[in-house]
Amino acid sequence: MPRGGAPLVTGVSPKEGPPGTRITIRGENLGKDPKDLNGLLICGVDCLLTAEWKSSSKIIARSGPGKGKGDVTVITKSGGVGSCTVGFKGYHVQIGPLQESAIWIDESQTVNVRRLHTQLPMFSKDDDDPLGISDEGIQITIQDTEASNEIKTYEDSAKYKEEELLELFPEGSGNLSLENFSAAWYLLENHHSTSFDDLRAGLAFMKRRASHRSEGPITFVKSNLSSTLDCLESLDAMYQQFCIDDLKGDAVNSYAVLLMQAKSCADGLFQEVLGRKDKADSTRNALSVLQRFKFLFYLPLNIDRNIKRGDYSLVINDYVRARSLFANTQVQVFKKVYNDVEGRINAFRTMLQTKLLELPTPLEEQKKLIRYLISLGCEGDPAWQCLVNQQKWLVGLLTKCKDSHIQEEANSLAEGDTNIVKSPVALAQGRGRDTNASTKTSSEQAGWKSGTPQKIVFVEELTNLMLDNIPDFWKLGQAYFSGSLFINTKETSDKHYKVDTSKHSQFKQMVTDLISLFSNLVRAAFLPESLENIAKETRDSFGKWPCPCSDIPGGWLPSSVRYIRFCVNSLSFLDLPGDSPLILQDLALDIRTNCMFTLLKQAIADVKQLHLKETWTVDTDDESGGTTQLPALFENIVNEAIQHLHEVVVQNKAGEPEIFAQRTIQKDATALCTQLLQAFSPCLHKLAFDPPEVTSKKNKGGKRVISPEDSSAPPPDEGVPPFDKRLIIILSNCNHTMVRVIPRLVENLNKHGYVEMEKALRVAKDTYEDLDDSLFEAYVEEKSNPIVGAIEQNVYKGGFQWKTCKKPTGVRNYIKDMIMKIIEVHAEVFAVSPVFVTRVTQKVIEAVSEELTRLIQCVTEHGPYSPIQARLELLALQETVNMYLTPHASSCYKDALDDLPVLKPEHKKLQEELLNKFKSQMKFQLMCFYGDNILRSSSEA
Repeated sequence: MPRGGAPLVTGVSPKEGPPGTRITIRGENLGKDPKDLNGLLICGVDCLLTAEWKSSSKIIARSGPGKGKGDVTVITKSGGVGSCTVGFKGYHVQIGPLQESAIWIDESQTVNVRRLHTQLPMFSKDDDDPLGISDEGIQITIQDTEASNEIKTYEDSAKYKEEELLELFPEGSGNLSLENFSAAWYLLENHHSTSFDDLRAGLAFMKRRASHRSEGPITFVKSNLSSTLDCLESLDAMYQQFCIDDLKGDAVNSYAVLLMQAKSCADGLFQEVLGRKDKADSTRNALSVLQRFKFLFYLPLNIDRNIKRGDYSLVINDYVRARSLFANTQVQVFKKVYNDVEGRINAFRTMLQTKLLELPTPLEEQKKLIRYLISLGCEGDPAWQCLVNQQKWLVGLLTKCKDSHIQEEANSLAEGDTNIVKSPVALAQGRGRDTNASTKTSSEQAGWKSGTPQKIVFVEELTNLMLDNIPDFWKLGQAYFSGSLFINTKETSDKHYKVDTSKHSQFKQMVTDLISLFSNLVRAAFLPESLENIAKETRDSFGKWPCPCSDIPGGWLPSSVRYIRFCVNSLSFLDLPGDSPLILQDLALDIRTNCMFTLLKQAIADVKQLHLKETWTVDTDDESGGTTQLPALFENIVNEAIQHLHEVVVQNKAGEPEIFAQRTIQKDATALCTQLLQAFSPCLHKLAFDPPEVTSKKNKGGKRVISPEDSSAPPPDEGVPPFDKRLIIILSNCNHTMVRVIPRLVENLNKHGYVEMEKALRVAKDTYEDLDDSLFEAYVEEKSNPIVGAIEQNVYKGGFQWKTCKKPTGVRNYIKDMIMKIIEVHAEVFAVSPVFVTRVTQKVIEAVSEELTRLIQCVTEHGPYSPIQARLELLALQETVNMYLTPHASSCYKDALDDLPVLKPEHKKLQEELLNKFKSQMKFQLMCFYGDNILRSSSEA
């Protein structure tokens, strides 16, 4: 920041002068010392180099080449830019041709004296006023000989200032000796107050003087003939007298010789001067030519320099200017230099063409190069050549990408490495169902990229190539046909370049061919069956991949769908021509459909393999009872497949067709969803009737494991549970899947847009109901057969006969054993799934009641006490399982009781006593059935 006051110039001496005038500048704050002086401007010209600092109030300097009146400004470090109250007027002094000068004088403004005399014969060098009007003093006098010699006097008002005249006539001058002489300037400067009549009189005066001078020497002699004769007579008399005085008689000759010598001496003296003058004139002319046409002479060097700097627009502008000025010149030196310029421009044009055809090149750079070539008058159509070349380059680029990845896959196969690992999607979804998946090392996760299938890497690179190049290619074509490539060039250069509209259809076909090639390359990698309608040779040109598409893990397919959909969506904003949008939409739809079908099929396969994941560890809760992990795994597989398909495939983006809009896709998707819902049924069936061996199993905290010996204790040996235990576990899994899992899955499918899921729900429920029936029948048969098979043997155990039956003392043990076995079945079912207790117990009791009824009906003869014993046992069993009696079981008991003889009153009393005794003895066992009211109500609900 300046710390002192601003400089102020208050006086300048002298106040005017030519360039180089020594000026004394006075003022205030003109600097603390010479180093503080930072600038000095005189009439806008920097004169700091000539400035001599004397004190803070005085500076001496020399004026520069400024012209006209201007300010004197001093700039210091301490005070900044100053101001002034006075000015300095600079002017240029006319330098004659023989005058020496220390500086270069531009002679373009100097008047040739000899030519001036021939052009302006009416004016002499000493003429003050060519109009004959005096402009000195206050009076103005006009000499008019045709009229009376009258003197007219006018009062002269203030004259115009030179600054005002310079503003009116920037290129003019009031000096008669200069070529830029302006008559208006002269009149305003000298005769601005002269009347029109006086100016007209002055014009007449100029005409008379011109006519007098145009008469020449002959007229002069004629008008002065007598005076001429008198002069000749005087000269003759002088000669006669001279001869008389010449005693020797050779004076005349000696005078002649002296005159000749003087002439020779004068010629010798002035010959050198005139020679130097001619040389100086020729040098000045040469320098003037160089100065005037230095643009052309410096142009070859400037072209090379600007090309090296990359300033191509300046090269073209200079060339266009030189072409307009010197293209048709006949001057040999100009022609030689211009031919050199043309040679360099031809090399520059070739360089630009080569650079234009080098790819890849940014779009804006291509436009610039095309405009440069058009401005240079390049032959042909550089824009179209660029488009054709870029289309060929893109075809080669896509083909090279395909070939390189096919070779990579072939090399991997030759090395015995398919280069396929478990996909990140599969690991994330737990398709492997590894319970230790969370402990995967970071190095294994980092292997996803290195182990990505070649087809996935190929489609990623292919879509990147399309997104990087197709938009620029399309935009360049649009700019070409819209004419915007020619906007920034000169009209004279562009008039030969017109947009060839006939090529528009050809360009559209070029774009369509590129899009078709991209689509076919992707189809050859992922959907080769979609190219079956194409000729074999053409189909092979799109690539023959060593690995079939089925080898690609389904978890990788969503990645390819993302790449394709993003590419198609990005290219859709370009408003591509012809069939290109339809080709891209079909490709995206087919890829989405293939991914959806593949993932659904893989999910079906994963579900069918769930039986290998069974650990037979039962988890119990209030809602589902006891189930293993399989129903949850099944639900997770389906939900994750649905969710992933929704994010990648099913969910539509702007401009994409609805994937379920086509009836064929809708029908196939519904069938696959139905199969997916049904796929868990064979897995359960296999586990129930043909389970795989369990090699290892851990008892996790918070879970109860069913064992052959005890329904609540861990098994002593790990392995597959017995058949009856497997049946009830799988039956519980089946019921949970049918009642809760399947409806939730169908609801999720409906939520994500899958159609006809009600039909799939009905079919799936029928499948699981059939499985439930078969499992239930097998379990009931497995549990009731031992009980029913032992009844007859136990009834007649110890040689018991109804005819010889003794007086009853209580319920026999076989009834008690039968009740204990029913309780055992009840406990086993209750431990796994309480909802099945009523259903299973009722079926077992029905089987028992049928067998007892059959045995009673088979008795042909009763003893006196046999009816009491039979009724006691039937009623004891009936009272015990009364809560689980079905109408059929009740009917069986009634039939059996009806077949027995009617008891006597005393026998009825005995029966009641013994029945109460039985209830008292078996009260703890009976409580197992009496506490099942809640279970019965829930199962019935």
